[in-house]
Amino acid sequence: MNLNQILRENVEKFGTYPVLIYEDKEYTNTYIDEASSQLAHTLMELGVEKGDRVLISMPNSPEVVIGFHGILKCGAVIVPVMPLLQAKEVRYIVNDCQPKIILTTELLLQKMLKAVEEMEQPPKVYILDKRDSSHTLLDKMENASKTPPQIEIDENDVAALLYTSGTTGNPKGVVLTHKNLYTNAKAAADTASILKLKQGRVALGVLPFSHAFGFTMMNVTLILGDKNVLLPQFEPKKVLEAIEKYKVTHTAMVPAMFHALLHHPDADKYDTSSFFAATSGSAPLSEKLARDFQRKFSCIILEGYGLSEAAPIVTATDPTKKIKPGSVGTPLPGIEIAVVDEQGNRLPPNEVGELIVRGPNVLKEYYNKPEETRKVLKDGWLYTGDMARIDEDGYLFIVDRKKDLIIRGGFNIYPRDLEELLMSHPDVIEAGVVGVPSPKMGEEVVAYVVKRKDSNVTEEELIEYCQEHLAKYKTPRYVKIVGFLPKNLIGKIDKKKLREQAKKDFGELVENVQ
Repeated sequence: MNLNQILRENVEKFGTYPVLIYEDKEYTNTYIDEASSQLAHTLMELGVEKGDRVLISMPNSPEVVIGFHGILKCGAVIVPVMPLLQAKEVRYIVNDCQPKIILTTELLLQKMLKAVEEMEQPPKVYILDKRDSSHTLLDKMENASKTPPQIEIDENDVAALLYTSGTTGNPKGVVLTHKNLYTNAKAAADTASILKLKQGRVALGVLPFSHAFGFTMMNVTLILGDKNVLLPQFEPKKVLEAIEKYKVTHTAMVPAMFHALLHHPDADKYDTSSFFAATSGSAPLSEKLARDFQRKFSCIILEGYGLSEAAPIVTATDPTKKIKPGSVGTPLPGIEIAVVDEQGNRLPPNEVGELIVRGPNVLKEYYNKPEETRKVLKDGWLYTGDMARIDEDGYLFIVDRKKDLIIRGGFNIYPRDLEELLMSHPDVIEAGVVGVPSPKMGEEVVAYVVKRKDSNVTEEELIEYCQEHLAKYKTPRYVKIVGFLPKNLIGKIDKKKLREQAKKDFGELVENVQ
């Protein structure tokens, strides 16, 4: 259960083939294997030892795949960092995990140098995509051996340190072992039975590989022997062009990406007939969005659930079994799930409580945070902080984040229920619901809505619509129509920012309600 095996097994099982396509150029699996071995030897020459951290920040490209495997081959720990983070955010991560080296691209070089400029012993910063730079590693790599170094790696050795998005404070480093990541990618690949029905599979790598979901889906494509078309960032037009040009058959995306493709004005101009399956994760996918997207693109969406602390996939939709609308599927092989109350007692089917997870994919710990680790790891179970229910057939339904729960007048209100209802309105394309502190009710419900461009729907009409379908106490006290909702780097609605905005917009009104 060594993550290094994935690339080696890919070459042995499928022979040499173009595993990556980037900017119209093909890169074979053999080339990636040899180049990553050269990088591993180069990193060792620069003083990287087994267990050292190596931070890598790049958009999706062949270099980032070479970087990941080169770091793993020398026994070091990958610290993937989203390229869109600002220098201050990178600095926090660098100070926290003290990487020996930073690998990046020419485009991001100055930002990385700025992130480490005030450190007493800053890590060396190198780039992998240009030769004519004093920071390049390409010249050193050229003379290095193409065979992997003989480093003994145990399945319980740390493979990656993934930093959470930090929406509730500073990001935490999730420590994942080779076993965590290998077993999760293997289980995900084994459940992707529908993909195996299609010959000549071509994946689209549009999720950032520096994110837990993208990282594992990259490994899944290697296990399945797929080609992988890489896009450095999500742009709807580029996605549609890639599907048409390369006959893309499947991809993994977050709901914001499905939304953008569905509403792209030129979507019908592209031939997307090769596209037949998409995996959705990382954020809730509304039933309406799933239904409309599948109808428009004649494909199937397989929704799953996961979190960085679970390496990251916990459940997935199996198309060979019954698909239940609103469900995120059943656990991957080897993973157990349960729902518990505040005292940790198991709840019966269909009762809502906190979701807990157990399996070989569960994190080892939070990096240098024993107290935080104890809060989420109890008796071998990971306490996810997500409110959920499990039905009598073992299907998981995510209700909401525990911290997003709104308690109004003593009643629990789950924002996701309201968001689903609002998005079922024909004039609404996106909705975000949050709570605002209220002296009278404890919290008051506020909804932010993005409407269709040609719509004249009013905020009052949307409140009435909610009251027609739900008990009045569950409906928004206030609705505000906006041009967009704030999102984090992976495209998930940023509830922290939305709550801050709601306090500015409605805090005074709520305070004065008698």
